[in-house]
Amino acid sequence: MAHNPQAPQGPEGHDPSGSTQMFRAFVDEGGSPQARPQAAASSSGSRLGVIVGVVVVLAVVAAVAWLALG
Repeated sequence: MAHNPQAPQGPEGHDPSGSTQMFRAFVDEGGSPQARPQAAASSSGSRLGVIVGVVVVLAVVAAVAWLALG
């Protein structure tokens, strides 16, 4: 990572606002442990919605085809 001479520097020459490496590790880890179950729940909920939507579309297409050919 490049050194930014215009960034505010503390007395020891490090960023006083915090550790960027620790922040990146936190973000890469996925945040707090409480965020993981919520993400899994929303993922399964959206997956269920897609499956239900596909079934409804197939039923409508089958009904239209049955009426058109019957």
